[in-house]
Amino acid sequence: MKKNILFTLTLIIFQTIGFSQSFNHEEKQSKSSFLLGKINKDALNQAPYADWFKKGYDQYTPDTDIINTLKTSLSSYTITAFMGTWCGDSKRETPKLYKILDAAQFPLDRLTLIAVARSAEAYKQSPGGEHEGKNIHRVPTIIIYKNGKEINRIVESPVVSLEQDILHIIENNYMPNHHIVTATNELLEDLGTEKFIKKSKKHLKELQPYAEKTSQLNTYASVLFYAGHTEKALAILQFNTMLYPEEASTYSNLANKLVKLDRSNEALGSYQKALALQPDNKKIQDAINTITENIK
Repeated sequence: MKKNILFTLTLIIFQTIGFSQSFNHEEKQSKSSFLLGKINKDALNQAPYADWFKKGYDQYTPDTDIINTLKTSLSSYTITAFMGTWCGDSKRETPKLYKILDAAQFPLDRLTLIAVARSAEAYKQSPGGEHEGKNIHRVPTIIIYKNGKEINRIVESPVVSLEQDILHIIENNYMPNHHIVTATNELLEDLGTEKFIKKSKKHLKELQPYAEKTSQLNTYASVLFYAGHTEKALAILQFNTMLYPEEASTYSNLANKLVKLDRSNEALGSYQKALALQPDNKKIQDAINTITENIK
């Protein structure tokens, strides 16, 4: 009995130690450092992150009228924010977010801040899996919840200002940046990959007004691809060629992913379409030559 109690206590201690070590976890690569997983303001106020965090926090002055409104309404919500300590947009917006929340007297125990990776094998993912099922394709992404349900999010940068956008979300009057990704993701999840591919032409006109540039769906597809959802990623990249049929990059991006999956014949077809649009693109021509040589 005593041994069982001792074992249980030891297990609890190790779990507690493991938890404390995983919070504000820092990775070092050559001369750079970055945070991963759940973090808080304490970590951001330490070197090297304090260089940009303190400066951004001190220099930002939120709109007083909006802050006064948020003081009375924001505390009943919860917020989960994904950012990268390596990301310029995150470095700009994260200090502002904390300044706004502090000014609005928002209880910080209702804020969860998660730092994601930038490496290809864990692209915009958190080691704790907090990103899963949340469609994190750009950082920062600030998700506002009410009673445990997402009501909206701010993606990469505010449409007006961070505090104004938060107020608009609470007022149910907001469309975030990169809405093409949100709309396409919802369609893909509703239909499933196979039906999404079959019905792509039907939904093209519906989604086209939200498309601003080729990189929006390309980034989303990369997130899916490196998270292991390769068929979904290919479906999105194929759809991007339909949205932008005159852009060589959409075909070469699709081809690049097909090469990684050893689907050389399909990749060759996409590279050839890209080359037809950019005949002088040496990188595309070299990719075609490599595949052709390997097929022989």
